[in-house]
Amino acid sequence: MMIHRRNVLAGAGGLAALGLFGVSAEAAQLGAIGLQLYTIRELFGPDPMGTLEKVAKIGYREVEYGGGGYEKMDHAALRATMDRLGLKAPSVHIGYDLLLNDFDAMVKMAKTLGADTVILPYMTDQHRTEAGWTAALPNFNRFARDLRAAGLGFAYHNHDFEFTNKPGGVSLYDRMLKACDPALVKVELDLFWAIAAGEDPAALIRRLSGRIYAYHVKDRRPDGSMCAVGDGKVDFGAIFKLNRTAGVRHFYVENDQAPAPYLPDITTSFRTLRALRV
Repeated sequence: MMIHRRNVLAGAGGLAALGLFGVSAEAAQLGAIGLQLYTIRELFGPDPMGTLEKVAKIGYREVEYGGGGYEKMDHAALRATMDRLGLKAPSVHIGYDLLLNDFDAMVKMAKTLGADTVILPYMTDQHRTEAGWTAALPNFNRFARDLRAAGLGFAYHNHDFEFTNKPGGVSLYDRMLKACDPALVKVELDLFWAIAAGEDPAALIRRLSGRIYAYHVKDRRPDGSMCAVGDGKVDFGAIFKLNRTAGVRHFYVENDQAPAPYLPDITTSFRTLRALRV
């Protein structure tokens, strides 16, 4: 379904009246809308504080740290800036090797930024084989147990390879779901990459019922390219009808390929989601 920007900007009431999303006018808007900072990494890296100010001015109230070299920044200063701007960072992306080799420092960083959950954002090529994936999965459970002991949650963020790589006819994603404790290992469902892998998002959400910590919300054009929310064909209205089934708590805008100057792209996504009633 194509969501046209002119309809979105007409306002939430107009959207409901037009029936674009198949929901009633009494439905509620999404809560706090977040931004995965990887989207604007080229801005955030050289000017983190100024970029947070621009993000807050658009209307975002949550951010998720990832990219821009944030692991090496002054986390106390970032937190002070967020507090001043009314921003929260419920979750942070931390790579596998950092969790494996510098766990205590990563816990300290996450807590300083105010996060309640650590997200494992990707796995490198060496882990994308059957043997590499099988060897890594016990560490997912260990990370989750150790993070819980430290007062933090843990979730895994997908791309497409987890669904499309099926050694022995079983996808890496299904292997993860089977091997990992569902009470400890949650998921951050990247809707774009799941759809790109050929997954039916509604069926996947039902299968992951109660296990979804957050969505990465990014749109997809008919040619498969990534774009701002509202400029593509993904029917987020239909997906978000399943929010209660999903158990989802956070909605992070992300565009891995956002075009410079970046801020118009994330503004379009924010306005689309703010107008959407679910």
